[in-house]
Parts: sequence; structure tokens; C-alpha cells
Amino acid sequence: MHKQKCIAMLLAGGQGSRLGPLTRNIAKPAVSFSGKYRIIDFSLSNCANSDINTVGVLTQYKPFLLNSYIAQGSAWDLDAPGGGVHILPPYVGENEGSWYKGTADAVSQNIEFVDSYNPAYVLIISGDHIYKMNYNKMLEFHKQKRAEITVSTLTVPWEEASRFGVMTCDDNAKIIRFAEKPAVPESNLASMGVYIFNWPMLKQALLEDSKDPQSDHDFGKNILPRQVKQGKRVFAYNFQGYWKDVGTIESYYQANMECLNMESSFDIFDARHNIYSNEDLLPPHYVGPTARIENSIVCNGCNVLGEVTNSILAQGVFVGEGVCIRDSILLPYAKVYDQTSVLKSIVGERAEIKERCLVGAEPGTGSEQEGITVIEDHHLIPKGSVIEAGQNIYRIR
Repeated sequence: MHKQKCIAMLLAGGQGSRLGPLTRNIAKPAVSFSGKYRIIDFSLSNCANSDINTVGVLTQYKPFLLNSYIAQGSAWDLDAPGGGVHILPPYVGENEGSWYKGTADAVSQNIEFVDSYNPAYVLIISGDHIYKMNYNKMLEFHKQKRAEITVSTLTVPWEEASRFGVMTCDDNAKIIRFAEKPAVPESNLASMGVYIFNWPMLKQALLEDSKDPQSDHDFGKNILPRQVKQGKRVFAYNFQGYWKDVGTIESYYQANMECLNMESSFDIFDARHNIYSNEDLLPPHYVGPTARIENSIVCNGCNVLGEVTNSILAQGVFVGEGVCIRDSILLPYAKVYDQTSVLKSIVGERAEIKERCLVGAEPGTGSEQEGITVIEDHHLIPKGSVIEAGQNIYRIR
């Protein structure tokens, strides 16, 4: 293998249970986002735009779609000789092997893979965050500080700080205390789950952690707090930009809707930092004579005959005559048939909603604020059904 300055290990094995019906059949990083993309596209594109051409993707939960989607990595220009994208599922070796027990254990089980590239630095990232970031700027900061570990951070509202790993720093940005999801946080400087490690010290830390029976084998819970307590040179890199963890239905919905807001701080169409995708190439979308579309994203292969307002239609979506789609996200190849209303809802991949249904909030009743309706992929909603706002609808197995 060619020696690499910095390689990335992308954590993509989480179940994403808080996304309910959306992750019952696929891993969270494979969930469709903003019509054209899947969540993992953002981290892979960040690597491509940062000239990091070796990425190990650590998969575990229902990985089939994710594996086939990533393929050889050519969609992100990550198929160069001597590097590229590598799918790294758990495996059984001669003497050991198990499911990944935590984020640190996932990397620990792949030490031989990292060693084969002999990198100076290892970038740890997740496949379930929406953001655009040049990792080279973070790496330059890491070098300038002569850091052993750098944690990318952002300031969050105090009321949300307990959801994150939070840290306290000195005047030189060195982290002096780190606490993972504390009940009473002493800081609102939060970890984004993006780390750069010097590989020799990370390797040692992982080997030590693997021998600790009390450890959760997690970067936030174990590796980082332990290294800070040991006095290692751990620094906070202050990220200036949009970042969102889309681990809940509410945050996923909000992040999608922000793509429709031209005044949002997140511009998914900014050509200075492209997001790449490996979705199928489909013919252009068709807008019929009875259609009306306002402030919406409509992707290739869509067939729109009804009204679509403030919504996102992923590729291959069908919207029938007399249909009203409002404040909703329709994932790839979903179909909504004639005279149906879909309001403040997320409709799963290849789900079908038959004629004269009401899905989600009812107009004029004030129930729009009662929650987001979610329909699992491949589910069929029968003709004339009424689905109340905020319901999670699962397919019968």
C-alpha cells in the first residue's frame, strides 16, 4: 500500500433507531436526503473536497443498500489507485471477532487496515451528519498546535448542550475537561464527532481501551476523556459553518426543510463545495398541465400532476392529479395517487398512498404543529385512509 498523510475512518454502522420507520430496512447513513442525496454523501464529499482519497467505511446494521450505493467510490472520485473507499464490516478472525461494540471498537478492529497505509494522521468522521467542511483546514490547525488529538467543535444553545460531548478549554484552545452528554454541562462548546488523531497515539489508546472490561469502547465516552485526563495535547477546532446531526425525525425533517430556505446558512447548491451522489441517472422530471409547484425541490424522474408546496420530491416520485403535497418529504420512487393530501409528512422509499387519502395534519384545524407523520418504505396506504398527524406507520411483515 502507498503511505498516506491522512486517511479517514467513516463510522456508518449505527442503527438509527430514533429515525423510526426510515431506518427499519436500511442503515441511517443510507437514508435519502434533500431529494438527490443520501446522508453519507456529505461526509464522503467532504473527504473528496479535502483531497483525502483513502476512506474506510465501517458498516454493520443492514449494510446491503449502503454497500451497493458506495460501490467503488467513483461517484465521489474516491477510486484512485493506492487509496479509495473500502467497506469494513465486522469480521471473524482466527482468534477473535464480534460485532462492533462501540465507535472506538469499530476502529480498533481495523487497526491492520490503517497500518497498511501507515498514515501520520487519522480522521474520524460519522456518516450521519449534514455539513460541508474542508478537513484540510482542521488538519492545518492540528499541526500548528502540535496536537495529538483535535476535536472539531461548535457552540450550541445551553439547553441543548447535554445532548453532546462538551468540553472546557484554556485560552490556547487546549481541552482541559471533556464530558460526554453531562446532565449538568459546564460548557456549551460541543463536539461535532469529527476528530483528527496522530495515528501512533490513537493506536496505543485503542489497544489500551480494548483491554478495559469496564469501557463502552466509545470515542466520546472513553477515548477522549481518558486522553484529556492523561494530559495529552487535545485541542478544540472551532468550526464556522452549518452542521446538523439528523438522528431524530424532527432534526432530519428540519434539515431537509432548511434546504428550501434561501436565507438558511446551509446552501446545498453552493458550487464551491459540491456534494456528490451515486443515485441513478433518470430522465428529467415531468410537470403536467394541472401541476403547480412552489418553493420545492423536484428531482429527476418525477412525474407531477398535482400541487406541491414547500416540499422535497426525491428521484422517481409520482404525484397524481388533484394531489396536495405540502411541507413534506417524499423519498425515492414514492407514489401518491389522485385526490390525496400529504401534509407535514415523510413518505418512505417506494411507499404508495392510494386515492383519496389524508396523510398528516388537516388544513385549517391547527393540527399542523402536532408532529411529523412518517410512513415506512414499501408501505401501502389503502384508498380512503386517514392518517393522523404525528403517526409512525410501519409496514406489516
